[in-house]
Amino acid sequence: MIHPLHRNALAGALFAACLSLTAPTAVFAAAPPSQAASPDGEVAWLPAASDADVERAFAQARAQGKPLLLYWGASWCPPCNQLKATLFNRQDFIERSRAFVPVHVDGDLPGAQKLGTRFKVRGYPTLILFNPAGAEITRLPGEADAPQVMQVLQLGMAGGRPVAAVLADAKAGKPLSASEWRMLAWYSWDTDDAQLVPEADRANELAALARAAPPNEPQIATRLWLKALAESDDAKGVVADAALRERVMKVLADPVVARAQMDVLTNWPVEITRAITTKHAGGQRAAVLAAYETALQRLEADATLSRADRMGALLGRIELARMDTPDDAKSVKLPPALVKDVRAHVERDDREITDGYERQAVITTGAYALRRAGLMNESDALLKANLAKSHSPYYLMSALASNAKARGDKTGALRWYEEAYRTSQGPATRLQWGASYVNALVELSPQDTARIERAASELIADAAKQPNAFYERSARSLQSAGRKLQAWNANGAHADAIKRLQTQLGAVCAALPAQDAQRNTCDALLRAKPAAG
Repeated sequence: MIHPLHRNALAGALFAACLSLTAPTAVFAAAPPSQAASPDGEVAWLPAASDADVERAFAQARAQGKPLLLYWGASWCPPCNQLKATLFNRQDFIERSRAFVPVHVDGDLPGAQKLGTRFKVRGYPTLILFNPAGAEITRLPGEADAPQVMQVLQLGMAGGRPVAAVLADAKAGKPLSASEWRMLAWYSWDTDDAQLVPEADRANELAALARAAPPNEPQIATRLWLKALAESDDAKGVVADAALRERVMKVLADPVVARAQMDVLTNWPVEITRAITTKHAGGQRAAVLAAYETALQRLEADATLSRADRMGALLGRIELARMDTPDDAKSVKLPPALVKDVRAHVERDDREITDGYERQAVITTGAYALRRAGLMNESDALLKANLAKSHSPYYLMSALASNAKARGDKTGALRWYEEAYRTSQGPATRLQWGASYVNALVELSPQDTARIERAASELIADAAKQPNAFYERSARSLQSAGRKLQAWNANGAHADAIKRLQTQLGAVCAALPAQDAQRNTCDALLRAKPAAG
């Protein structure tokens, strides 16, 4: 699965936020996780959109002596839909769910972003397991394949201590059980949001854990080392020595071990390669690249993996092949055999996938793979062909806008960004897509003052309709647009437009309670910066 917080392959476009689409005949093939269990047996998710909803769920967990699993996601998010296609529909997960209280927070529900602030969740999907008393036990690795997620869930439910306490003991040199070491190794560090370790310190902390891991559990140390290397791109963090390089090479050469570490290997191939090699050591890097390519080919062909994971392996191959090609390169030249594989893989998945959730998770990543392989027209064609099949066509439109922008087609890019915003649904989604449209206008058409002001005014009006528009993801969307508008007016050339927008925003901020944390965020959005000196 391509995780929503992947830092390279999906960065720089709304692909990073999650692409999704679904065939109309399959959209309703399974009940969304906000519904209760159906007669044929599904997870009885409790929908939560407020603190009161969550408190009722925690009260139920305490009364029943059950853990609570909180799932934070969005209907348009591919990794979220991958969870629906591969984890939430598993019979063992459904049966296990009877032993915990399952809570679903839809990111577009009115109070969801405020709950995101409360639970320190930033990316979709996030899975947090709490004990019956309400203490956070662990965050599940949604990017791992379903059997591994199940193992982590079972470890946490089997009387597991909160992972923060486990980590503190590990750092203090105290003995841990094998289960506690596994919990640390398979913890969702990517959705931790500095709960355990500041992001800047994560690589070194993971490396320290790897050194201390029990020698009779080699997979634990291996995973911790790989995660540390993934955080150490270009030697920022862990500086790999020959022994660590050899360890990674052994992982790549061993099909069983590579399969067990599939999610790390497919999601961070460029970072891991750069961390264990230097650009100037040509033979050294070439050997690692060859071994990595072989390992990824095996994973791509592994029928025991989901289609999303196999697509992730293909994307990893593309990223390694273009590792030294600038991201903004107008043309990309990859080995002909790889280009052929990309076309065949994407065409096969598009032809064979019938499950709506799986389509949401796979096909748009395939469109991105085509783009990264230099097949931009084919990426466009795949996205356009699926617009009519999607319950979230605005997400595909954003991908088309990103493609147009990469080609230098400013008019086409802005047309798609605008249409994506116009057709977007859900309060948090509208703010995110509206901010993307404003940002694109400022970047691609800064001279069009009227259009920029009109779009920014609409974005503020959308925020005014929402009771929690200045929390978490929604706040970050608005702050992004605010920074872009301030930079646009850095020399005062658009002062009149900014003043009108400030007046409009001021009324929105004034309507918020003075003690509400949102008030400061709102007030700062378009606040003029003090003059230098």
